[in-house]
Amino acid sequence: MSPAEIQPSSCNDAVASVSQTDDPRVAVSSHQRWQVVCAVVIVSFLTILARAGISGAKAEMAHDLSINDLAFGLVFGAFALGYAIFMIPCGWLADHWGPRKSLACSVFFWSLFTLCTGLVSGLTLLIVVRFLFGLAEAGVYPQATRALYNWTLLRERGLALGLLNMGSRLGAAIGLLATPKCVEWLGWRESFIVLGIVGVIWAAIWFWWFRDRPKIRLDVSSEDTPCTNAASKIPWRAFLSSRNFYLITYQYFASQFTFFICLSWLLPFLQNHYGMAHNTAGLYASIPLYCGALAMWIGGTVVDRIYNAGRWKLSRRLPAMLGFALAAVTLLPAPFMHSPGWFIACFALATFGLDLTVSPSWTVCCDVGGRYSGTLSAAMNTAGALGSLASSLLFPLFIGRVEYIRIYFYIAAFLNIVALLGWKYIEPSKGLPEDTSVLQSDLVLR
Repeated sequence: MSPAEIQPSSCNDAVASVSQTDDPRVAVSSHQRWQVVCAVVIVSFLTILARAGISGAKAEMAHDLSINDLAFGLVFGAFALGYAIFMIPCGWLADHWGPRKSLACSVFFWSLFTLCTGLVSGLTLLIVVRFLFGLAEAGVYPQATRALYNWTLLRERGLALGLLNMGSRLGAAIGLLATPKCVEWLGWRESFIVLGIVGVIWAAIWFWWFRDRPKIRLDVSSEDTPCTNAASKIPWRAFLSSRNFYLITYQYFASQFTFFICLSWLLPFLQNHYGMAHNTAGLYASIPLYCGALAMWIGGTVVDRIYNAGRWKLSRRLPAMLGFALAAVTLLPAPFMHSPGWFIACFALATFGLDLTVSPSWTVCCDVGGRYSGTLSAAMNTAGALGSLASSLLFPLFIGRVEYIRIYFYIAAFLNIVALLGWKYIEPSKGLPEDTSVLQSDLVLR
């Protein structure tokens, strides 16, 4: 069944900020809600599959296009820069246009530039295409988050957002495993073209099937209908005067600084440092991502269970703080490991810890952001993209020598420790200063 679109009406800001499915006047079944969750999990999988594909195809691309490691760092960095630049405008589009149009556009254009990746003839053109790919892909997660904000209940939102991001880890893991085989069978150019075509098909289905909000029950008068006025502008003053904003964005910078290695340099590092064959390195590099996918599911489940037990703050803080602690502790010994098995064991535990923090991170954006949840989650993801950019440029400077690569892991561990301490001061029940985003029925859970 296709979700039915709500009709707009006028009302005050307080009502406008309430998620539609938290209102008893909205007619939406559990089956419909989880259809939406499944749809965004699929696009999350495809999005990261397309992003991680370049890591799996790096060796063949570097050979054919005569690109060295430092130059390939610029390719990875071009994506991260484009991703960071366009993130907040894309999140605002989700709040302003709605996730139906905005997400369909984002997926269509990242699919187009994925296809173009298979057509490049040199380094300069590859950097330009990956920059445009980053611009196009920037909106996917904020826009999908806004779709889940509109369609899911507060008590199930942690798991829904955890599953959304779990799709990304599975996409990356399978991408690292499957891309080398696809490159061997089809060639790297043809592999990117196929991925682009699949993305275009998803965008068309989403635009045809999805509606921005559930429909209103027919027995409700128009004056009682929840407001659907779109966000008209980015609330910069509210963001910049909120302590939550700075803490939420910083902790995601720290998390993605470490995690981005999984999508960029982990596979080449295993090949160069441990002398592993390409297919074997792909198998090892996928292990942290499977651990991350498991952590997404566990983290989302824990968030919802603790929330439903009446502990709102604890439901967000506990998984995040435990996750950053585990990441910091396991990153420190990783560069001292002489075998690839032990190195991957440490890095997989670190990734598991980092991904425990993801569901509470995106859920707290909905808590604090309310009707600006798309924009706030985009701001958080922008900080994550900047962390990814810093990581993609810093890691290749250290990759050649063991004593230098240890510096990278020390920096990552330190950032995670600071993020752990920051979560103690994040207040999920405190909305933006200019937006009453907290549901009145949930105030007792503070």
